[in-house]
Amino acid sequence: MTDTVPPTPFRPDEHEAASAAPTEAGKPAESGETTNSLRVAILAGLLLLVALTGGLYMVGVIVALIIMIFLHELGHYVTARRSGMKVTEFFIGFGPRIWSFRRGETEYGIKAIPAGAYVKIIGMNSLDDFHNPADESRTYRQATFPRRFLVGVAGSAMHFIQAFVLLFILLTAFGMSEDDVWNIGTISGLDEGSTVPAADAGLELDDRIRAVDGTSVVTFEDLRQEIQARPGALVTLSVERDGQFFETTTVLAETNPQGEPVGFLGIGPDHPRQTVGPIAAVGDSAEFMWEFGSGSILALADFFSPGNLSEYVDRVVGNGPDRTGDLITDADGRLLSPVGAVRIASDVAEDDFANLLGFLVSINIFVGIFNLVPLPPLDGGLLAVATYERLRERGGRRHHIDYSRVLPVTATVVVLLGVLGLSALYLDSLDLVGVG
Repeated sequence: MTDTVPPTPFRPDEHEAASAAPTEAGKPAESGETTNSLRVAILAGLLLLVALTGGLYMVGVIVALIIMIFLHELGHYVTARRSGMKVTEFFIGFGPRIWSFRRGETEYGIKAIPAGAYVKIIGMNSLDDFHNPADESRTYRQATFPRRFLVGVAGSAMHFIQAFVLLFILLTAFGMSEDDVWNIGTISGLDEGSTVPAADAGLELDDRIRAVDGTSVVTFEDLRQEIQARPGALVTLSVERDGQFFETTTVLAETNPQGEPVGFLGIGPDHPRQTVGPIAAVGDSAEFMWEFGSGSILALADFFSPGNLSEYVDRVVGNGPDRTGDLITDADGRLLSPVGAVRIASDVAEDDFANLLGFLVSINIFVGIFNLVPLPPLDGGLLAVATYERLRERGGRRHHIDYSRVLPVTATVVVLLGVLGLSALYLDSLDLVGVG
């Protein structure tokens, strides 16, 4: 998202004063070089530590996430420049500068904390007067509504484009598994030496269960629900093997490996992947994006419901259930921090690169949708303000909202996001060390 923090106040003599700083033979000050070299060494050391402890997959995932964030900001940058706005900074990371260079009127570079990126556009709101008055016509606030809207939505649009491209690659190169096409891929028990209900039933790998006690099952999730609803029960399974059908019986376990009182058979799915052609992949990618997007919206709404927020607080203070998760939120709807996302993504990458692509698709769609929430300082807040200002225009006269009235909302959202981020980081850190 774009940076809304006012830049350094403009002073006409600032450039000349900086140029007059004493140096030897035109060389930069050695202290600055030493500091930047030290920062580069520290950053390189951290990446090496991650590689040694988490493996190359984890480093690759971190790089992929940084690229994802870079492309988000690139969307803001390109649309702002094409709209005639003045962009003064484009940085990857936050905190002290490690390395930068100036090209034209924009400074590009890398900062020490790789937790995001930002693009600084002058005149983002009525409080941002810290620029050369001669550049007022090139400020964000003086741009037309379509151009401001385009800049605001560009970041999320880049996430959706990334998701579409990744889905296209996944479908054409690796294939997508279908829920209604699955075989038994694993047979396991509750613990070593225990009787496995699936083995007692004579099930084998690649078998397909078509019905439970006469109730037809189409997907593995259908089967899971039927099995879990019958703890300790004697069940009759209709099984397909090599095109032949037969029935077998077994007594289900009364609990699963997690100790929950649900029926347990002891099998896992093996979803065969099916690739599609480029033309079909275009339509399928759009369809999957719609499904992922709808799921992300529902997940956000569910997470911020009073009941789940209360449960989340209980978990943070140590009184909640201990549950692990998947994708961008875990099984109980908890948001993941970057640490949790990297951990899960690296695990997924080691297991199956195609699953990693799917994971990155879900992250891009989720982040794209989350950034469109109409609250500042999110991109959706920029869109909401721009839309409100457009509706208040009368007779061609521009209307600029008094941003000091928006600051309390901005501060509240920043604090909320900070609390959620730190608490998610805390829980993911516990999971990382095996405590949570």
